[in-house]
Amino acid sequence: MSQSDPYLLNRDWDNGTVRYPDPAIEVIDPRFAKYKIGNAAIERLCTGMRWAEGPVWMGDARCLLWSDIPNNRIMRWDEETGAVSVYRRPSNNSNGHTRDRQGRLISCEHDARRVTRTEHDGTITVLMDSYQGKPLNAPNDVVVHADGSIWFTDPGYGILMAYEGHKAAFELPRNVYRLDPQTGEATVVLGDFDRPNGLCFSPDWSKLYVVDTGSEAKPAGSRPIHVFDVTDDGRLTNGRLFADLAPGSSDGIRCDTDGNLWSAAAWGGPEIDGVHCYAPDGNLIGKIHLPEGCANLCFGGVKKNRLFMAASQSIYAVYVEAIGHQWP
Repeated sequence: MSQSDPYLLNRDWDNGTVRYPDPAIEVIDPRFAKYKIGNAAIERLCTGMRWAEGPVWMGDARCLLWSDIPNNRIMRWDEETGAVSVYRRPSNNSNGHTRDRQGRLISCEHDARRVTRTEHDGTITVLMDSYQGKPLNAPNDVVVHADGSIWFTDPGYGILMAYEGHKAAFELPRNVYRLDPQTGEATVVLGDFDRPNGLCFSPDWSKLYVVDTGSEAKPAGSRPIHVFDVTDDGRLTNGRLFADLAPGSSDGIRCDTDGNLWSAAAWGGPEIDGVHCYAPDGNLIGKIHLPEGCANLCFGGVKKNRLFMAASQSIYAVYVEAIGHQWP
């Protein structure tokens, strides 16, 4: 892991020792200062994954679940004991996860090319594996709206190679879908991105943020986050650029209750790797520097003020004075 970022120099990640306030939490705009806690440092909770992704907080169990995609498993970290264990193996190379209004786990599975729901008794229900008679590519990330509808991206990374799924031909465009789990009706809400990836709703549910991580993202070389207005009937309108992480790339994103967007950041070198926080107006206000590229993140803990970061081979966490906008 690179230690060339000046914010990480001389840091001993293995024993967790760091001087307060943590220099790896960078205030870029004064608006971010209130979210930085002076005696809260970034902690590495565990390491040893091949590619950590899709963290989701399970508030009733006080645990974090996340995907280790190439190792074909879902992992679990228990807040009370700090124990790390395998929650599910095989996982069909699962990627993104979220919870629905009933607290059930919703998962995107690369290898099985489907979106599933884990019921309270542990059985798995297939919510969607095809559209108009053709198999999905490889669902990637997923969120649930206040109305219960399930929104997910299908960029197809899991069928590009065997490492995170299996190699297969694309039979559908790389869409963003809205699924009504009651009726089973699915609609394409966005179909003109190269590789739609992370997504999240604003706190009032009126906006949807979507990341495009594809090489054909426009303009050339950009890695944009777009934002759309969400209509009452579940359509997207008024799409516009929100932020661009070039030369790095965003991936998973989450909003806090103040409307700030917290974005995983990677593939741009040490200065990029970690988490970038954007104010509702799209301005970058803060960074959390990590020694690895970050793929996804979520808020959790008893007060939903602990930011969990799935960063390449490791899971990191830090307490912030922000509250995550998500189900418990």
